[in-house]
Amino acid sequence: MRKFLLVQLIILWGCAVFAQKPSAGMQVAVDGKAVFVKKAFAYPYLLFLPKNYDHTTTEGFPVLLFLHGSGERGTDISLVKKNGTPGFVENRDDFPFILVTPQCPSGEVWDNERLMAVLDEVIGKYNVDTNRVYCTGLSMGGFGTFALAAAYPWRFAAIAPVCGGGFALTAEKLKNIPVWAFHGDADPIVPPAESESMVSAINFFGGNAKLTLYPGVGHNAWDNAYSDPELYRWLLMHMK
Repeated sequence: MRKFLLVQLIILWGCAVFAQKPSAGMQVAVDGKAVFVKKAFAYPYLLFLPKNYDHTTTEGFPVLLFLHGSGERGTDISLVKKNGTPGFVENRDDFPFILVTPQCPSGEVWDNERLMAVLDEVIGKYNVDTNRVYCTGLSMGGFGTFALAAAYPWRFAAIAPVCGGGFALTAEKLKNIPVWAFHGDADPIVPPAESESMVSAINFFGGNAKLTLYPGVGHNAWDNAYSDPELYRWLLMHMK
């Protein structure tokens, strides 16, 4: 009887991790409770596999970690599709990345350790090219992108923060990571000076950072940034 109950628990645990089995061209929800880190469980996340993804081969695919803004926090994982790449990726036959979109709980900001737990879980389960791991995010996620890459600079081939910012004191840690930042020059929520100061500081230390300012655009710089195919081409140009 005890053995039977144990088998049932294992089956239920497996069902809880994936709402449905991931397959190429689909974006599915993962609860993130399979991985425990020091502070808490890893974040729940949406996982998208490219339509040409093949479980039976060892070909490594690039990974794009996407960090949403403060408005998408909570427990409804569908909220992370509201802005940016997760909202349209399923309609893109040619999207080449494994897209990983964690969800931050209400009232919290991004935690580097928990984000890395999500990333490590995906790398451990799927065919990933670890030399082509990228991070991007908008608003709170833009700040999170700068912070995560500064904490783990050896993990990322390039980053693309959108209407974010960071601490200039961490800029030296980003000098070996190509950075393309985006910001609206009329942003009333996060001043463009936040991106400007980070880009300037990174380049001061010999880094490779650039900034695109959208004239007349307010806080929503993400529609322009994530709809531009050049962003994704630029990411793929870089390898560790």
